[in-house]
Amino acid sequence: MNTFFNPEEIIRTLPLKEGMVVADFGSGSGYFSLAMAKLVRPSGKVISLDIWKPSLEALEFRAKTEGLLPIIETRWANLEEERGSNLPNGSCDLVLIANVLFQVENKEKFLLEAKRVLKPESYLVVIEWNPDKLPAQKQLLPFSKEDALNLIEKSGFQLERELSLGITHYGFLAKLPKARA
Repeated sequence: MNTFFNPEEIIRTLPLKEGMVVADFGSGSGYFSLAMAKLVRPSGKVISLDIWKPSLEALEFRAKTEGLLPIIETRWANLEEERGSNLPNGSCDLVLIANVLFQVENKEKFLLEAKRVLKPESYLVVIEWNPDKLPAQKQLLPFSKEDALNLIEKSGFQLERELSLGITHYGFLAKLPKARA
């Protein structure tokens, strides 16, 4: 399990409620997907998207053992491609991007895909490693807190608040503004 922070505690601070449709972009083996599924059940859905199939298989197994399989849906996706999630426009209430952007070359395209699948007035959550705490920095693409905030705002989101995540990570809760008529 993640030793740097507790996904359940973080998820409880987000505007999640029963019945929401949530996308976990780069879900990995599902630390956050599992926690979010417990909050959106029984009528909500967590769509866990990742490019690494073994992670999705591990998440499916964990979801099944925890009785969350009908709520968690795993999907292979390349989120760096246009429409890479294969989700419909405006289909999600919240998109979570946790511990992913440091691995992504085209961060702007990644956030624009999140924006595309979000409903107006819905939420984006970005959780990322502080660059100086990131293991194996040479092979990765560190992303500073300032750069993340600039990208979030440049992508059309409004900052709601910063998340309190300790010294290894930073995070933001942002909202997509109401659609203009």
